Amino acid sequence: MDLQLRDKVAVITGGSIGIGLAVAEGLAAEGVQVALCARNGERAQQRAEEIAAKYGVRTLGFAADVTDTSALDSFVTEVVQTFGGVDILINNAGTGSEETVMEASDDRWQYYWDLHLMAAVRLSRAVVPSMRQHGGGIILNNASICATQPLYYEPIYNVTKAALVMFSKCLANELIKDNIRVNAINPGLVMTPDWQKTAKLLTADTDTTWEQYLDKIAKDNAPIGRFASPEEIANLFVFLCSPRSSYCVGSTYYIDGGWLNVTK
Repeated sequence: MDLQLRDKVAVITGGSIGIGLAVAEGLAAEGVQVALCARNGERAQQRAEEIAAKYGVRTLGFAADVTDTSALDSFVTEVVQTFGGVDILINNAGTGSEETVMEASDDRWQYYWDLHLMAAVRLSRAVVPSMRQHGGGIILNNASICATQPLYYEPIYNVTKAALVMFSKCLANELIKDNIRVNAINPGLVMTPDWQKTAKLLTADTDTTWEQYLDKIAKDNAPIGRFASPEEIANLFVFLCSPRSSYCVGSTYYIDGGWLNVTK
């Protein structure tokens, strides 16, 4: 199926690793020019060069912490100067947390609020004028199943991802008149470096391997019995970027191997 994406320009935050990188590769395979940002600028540049060599598209790798408004402004300016505009925005940057509501400081709440919500708000405001000039665009926000079905040990993550889902709906209603389609995606268990790092820490000096630990999590929670690969999640992102998904507006899509328990 031709997804009709060739020569579009996509901006992807957190694009040097995990789901963000898989989305970048998935879009590049369809002929999309991709601009990646990550806190590790060297890695972002390296991944951009690898994607350009593999798929023959123009790319940009940029160092930017999405909680820094000036860094975001610089990133968007560089993208527009390089590619002439933006057609697709993937707000993907984020990470898990671990705390209790009663013990977490205001600073910790504010950091995750800026990381998961305000970065998406600010980047959307920054790129929408370009999308309007191009006759439309796509904004996808990578939230989490935890926005609906929270995990007990990361209340800040749960709350800020839930806010991102509501922001997606509000923005979708506001922008559809401009032919800009906004949706949210709620992944479940995805085999990312974050999960692997956590599993290795928790199984250190035990008789359980990190692989066994993650396998048990998958079998205990997801009816499919395994983690998704980042590429499996990216496939949904790429489809929702395409005109083939033209009636998909203001929705939240779960891709969780059956983990969501609607009776809870």
